[in-house]
Amino acid sequence: MTRPMGEGLSDEERYDQGMVVRREVLSPEHVDRATANQTALSADFQDFITRVAWGDVWSRPGLDRRSRSVAVLTSLIAHGHHEELAMHLRAAIRNGLTIDEIREVILQSAIYSGVPAANTAFRIANEVFGAE
Repeated sequence: MTRPMGEGLSDEERYDQGMVVRREVLSPEHVDRATANQTALSADFQDFITRVAWGDVWSRPGLDRRSRSVAVLTSLIAHGHHEELAMHLRAAIRNGLTIDEIREVILQSAIYSGVPAANTAFRIANEVFGAE
């Protein structure tokens, strides 16, 4: 059974847990840039995504990180979140997906999210990984 999100953890513990997962998935360099570039305007948002997205959801035991990456890639393709897609393509590799598996995720997305969405995702993947 999975634990309810954040059950029994203080906000500080959820933040700390989230920061560990965030750094492992996105890379320490990416997270360091994001936190260094945070402003008074964005500080609450950075805290929120670290506690909730990374400390609660990405930390749940119900899916492994490979599966979470597949879900995230699919959603980002479907919604056209291209900047996030590039970041999560890199994260998917860190989470154990291969280029071949990512190719299949994008191809599968063409059926359910549309050919233009997949076309853009392939363009972004080529930029991230180099044309292979």
